[in-house]
Amino acid sequence: MKLFKSLLVAPATLGLLAPMSATANEVTINDFNPAEELAVTNSRVDGLEARINNFEAGSFSTTTTASFGADFVIGAVDGAAAEAVTFDYQYGMSLSTSFTGEDSLDLTIETGNSASASGAILDMNSMGDTMTLDGITYTFPLGESLTVMVGDSTDVSALYSTACTYSAFTDLLGNCGSGTAAGLGGGSDFTASPNSASSATVATSYDFGNGFTVAGGVSSAGGDSDGLLTNESLDVYGVQAAYNTDSYGVSLSYALTETSNTAETSFFGVNAYYSLDGGPSLSVGFESEDPDGSAEETGYFAGLTWDEFGPGSLSVGISTLENYTDAQDELFQYEVAYSYAVNDGMTITPGVFITEVANADDQTGVILKTSFSF
Repeated sequence: MKLFKSLLVAPATLGLLAPMSATANEVTINDFNPAEELAVTNSRVDGLEARINNFEAGSFSTTTTASFGADFVIGAVDGAAAEAVTFDYQYGMSLSTSFTGEDSLDLTIETGNSASASGAILDMNSMGDTMTLDGITYTFPLGESLTVMVGDSTDVSALYSTACTYSAFTDLLGNCGSGTAAGLGGGSDFTASPNSASSATVATSYDFGNGFTVAGGVSSAGGDSDGLLTNESLDVYGVQAAYNTDSYGVSLSYALTETSNTAETSFFGVNAYYSLDGGPSLSVGFESEDPDGSAEETGYFAGLTWDEFGPGSLSVGISTLENYTDAQDELFQYEVAYSYAVNDGMTITPGVFITEVANADDQTGVILKTSFSF
């Protein structure tokens, strides 16, 4: 800071001398008091230094980090209601703070303007350019192996270790064939009640240290009037056991969701992956759905990912659009995507997908996604 003072004192002193030179015929040498003028300058520098210190004191703590991401999407979907080429964007930021060095308070804020078929197939944010708190959680350890997470508007499956290495392009294939059993959300995801705009979630995971993990949790969409875990609230429960290594893994997931005050649906999912030496990794998934009073439904998925395919990575996958009964005709979605990192903070991913439509022509989409992280 002494050097900073010196740099500030020099131009300040010159600034004082300049007008004196201009009016030398009116000022004698005895009228100039260097000590007094320097004292005034130092006083001003000290005030500026105090302001800088106050600014530094009000900035983020040393344990707070921020990360940001943005996606630009240009695409068109043949067979959609609007087939024109469209542009969509989404932006998000994550703030994380630790109080003990082992815990973490995390907030996610997102916005976006997606309103096209391309944005919908990628599940981009359609928030009308409004910044929204998408979730807030606090995660902390209990002992060496047990982790606990509590939060609002977050997923029960947030601490799961689902056995899937597929690099998905569309949102559907990102579920790896078990979108509810292994990708269980919060209680508010299963109801449109105005009192259930958010959900309170508690989740835990236990790491045995040999690749084997167990996780589970509960989320209640009680809202402001129904209360948490009551007969009126719509709640979800989930549990998963997983075993993962560098070359293969398998996970079993179970979920129970309350779809109304008198009905519920159970889900069971199996996921597995195997990485071939020098080749792609194969990921598969299966889910069964058993709703009260209705026939059992099933769905499945398979995908291949080449992590090193030229300068980028290639993914090819197929999935049923949803879970189907034996009496229903299954519909599928196919995708091919290539992801290339231009630099550490920018990735370009062109992709093509085909979505089968019942009693109509298939939808075919071509999308170019550019992702920024910083």
